[in-house]
Amino acid sequence: MSKKIFLLLGHPDNSGLCGSLADAYEQGAKEAGHEIVRMNIGEMQFDPILHKGYRARQELEPDLQKFQEHVQSADHFVVVHPVWWVGMPAILKGLFDRAWLPGSAFRYIKTKAGARTIFWHRLMRGKTARIIVTSGTAPWLVRFLPGNVNAQLRWGILWFAGFRVYHTKWFGPAENPPEARRAAWLRIIHDLGRSGK
Repeated sequence: MSKKIFLLLGHPDNSGLCGSLADAYEQGAKEAGHEIVRMNIGEMQFDPILHKGYRARQELEPDLQKFQEHVQSADHFVVVHPVWWVGMPAILKGLFDRAWLPGSAFRYIKTKAGARTIFWHRLMRGKTARIIVTSGTAPWLVRFLPGNVNAQLRWGILWFAGFRVYHTKWFGPAENPPEARRAAWLRIIHDLGRSGK
């Protein structure tokens, strides 16, 4: 069954391994007849800084509005990004800071008096997501570092909004891998694109 897929390349440079992985996923999805829309964060125009936190409304730029629309209309959301300093790139975090807002990804439940409670509606329920990451260090070694590199995006952002998140695909060491290994990684992601997962 074909799916509507939204693919976000979260690396600001399209020319590296993350870009190639995104290309492989996109190609596989198209070959299988899925409807796929892609945005490359390095080509988006928006201010990633919340200048007043969430105390004041900051108008969304057109690219952030498109991002919200693509997330809302997709059955499956795929994010490809590198691990930098045990986390996602700052611009990718800034994208979610700006666009992952009450009313678009989730909605807090309020009391009859209008006060916000600790409970919320997960507006993306019924949708799935996949995270694909690369790191300069071997994935097994990064997992021994304090904290969870994957927790912020997987649980604090995607799960919070209601996505069922598939197991993260993690590739590394990603700097100058042997050609055979790189080709194997691309085949894995191409096949994921074909399956729409």
